[in-house]
Amino acid sequence: MATKSAPTITYDELTLQIRAHEFASVYCLQGEEDYYIDTLSQLILSEALKPDERDFNLDLLYGSEVTANQVISFCQGLPMMAERRVVLLREAQQMADREALAPYMQHVNPSTILVICHKHGTLDARKTLLKEIKKVGVVFDSPRLKDGQLPAFVASYLKARGKDIEPNALHMVCEHIGSDLARLSSEMDKIILALPQDQIRVTAEAVEEHIGISKDYNNFELQNALAARDVLKATRIVKYFNNNPRSFALPMTLATLFSFFSDILMAYYAPDKSDSGIASWIGKSPWSVRLSISPAMQRYPARKVVDILAEIRNTDAKSKGVGGCRTAPGDLLLELIFFILH
Repeated sequence: MATKSAPTITYDELTLQIRAHEFASVYCLQGEEDYYIDTLSQLILSEALKPDERDFNLDLLYGSEVTANQVISFCQGLPMMAERRVVLLREAQQMADREALAPYMQHVNPSTILVICHKHGTLDARKTLLKEIKKVGVVFDSPRLKDGQLPAFVASYLKARGKDIEPNALHMVCEHIGSDLARLSSEMDKIILALPQDQIRVTAEAVEEHIGISKDYNNFELQNALAARDVLKATRIVKYFNNNPRSFALPMTLATLFSFFSDILMAYYAPDKSDSGIASWIGKSPWSVRLSISPAMQRYPARKVVDILAEIRNTDAKSKGVGGCRTAPGDLLLELIFFILH
C-alpha cells in the first residue's frame, strides 16, 4: 500500500524514499528544470514496477491526448499480477481540464501511483488541485539551476558514481555546456565510461579529450586571463580562436564575458567583501570568486567595469551587423579584449 510523504521534498530526499519503496499515492513533479522531472519519473517507474509487470500495470499518458476523467479511470484500475500499477501523466501542462483531477485526490486508489509531470511552470497554488495533492502525496518543485549552482550539480553527479573532478575541469565543463543538465549529465557519463577503471578523478585532460574543450584555450581560461589582466595569455587565446573557428563562437564568448563582468560589478555592492560573502551575494562558488572575481576587482575599478559592459554590448551589436559593420568575429573580439585590458 502506498504511504503518505511530506507535501514538499528535496531531490535527494525523494530519491532515497523512492529507492526504499516508500511510495506516495500521487506525485506532482513540476517546474522549469526538465532534468529532475524526467529523472524522478523514470526512477519511480523503475522502482515501482518490474520490467515484466509493465505491460499490464503501466499507463503512459500525455496531457494533450487525455481528459481528467480518462486519467481518473486509469487510476481506478486494479493491478494485474503485481502489487501496484503506475499511471504516468506526462506534459500535464497541456491538459486543459487538469483541475478536474482534484476529486480523485479525495478518494485515491491505494494500489495506484499517479505521477503528474508538469513542465515549464507549476500548478496554480491558488486552485484546488495542488492543494489536494499536498494532502495525499508529494509535490516536488524543480526550478532551473543558476550558473553558480552548476558546479555543485556536476560534483554531486560524479560523487554518486564514485568519481570527483579537478576544479579547473569542473569550471571548463560548466562554462562550456551551461545549464543544460541533461547534456551535463550525458557528457559526464561519456567521460566516466572512457576513464580507466582505477582512475577516480576527472581531469582537464579528460574533458579536453572526451568533450572536445581545449584545456588551455577556452572561454574559462580567457576569463581568468582577463581577471589577472594577463595581456599575453589573453591575446594568445584570442589568436587561437581566430585560427580555430570551430572552437570559437563569438556570441557564447560575449555572453561569458558579460556575465563575468556583471558579477564583478555586483560584487562591489556586496556587504561582505570576503570570498564567501561575495559568493553568497552574487550566487557563485567561493572557489570561483577566489579564482577570478576577487583578483579582477583588484585590477578593474567599478567605472571601468561599467565601460567594459557597455563595450561588450557594442561588440554584440556590431557582430549582428548594426551600423553596417562587417568586421570578422575574431577581429571584433580582439578589439574588445584590447579595450578591456587597456
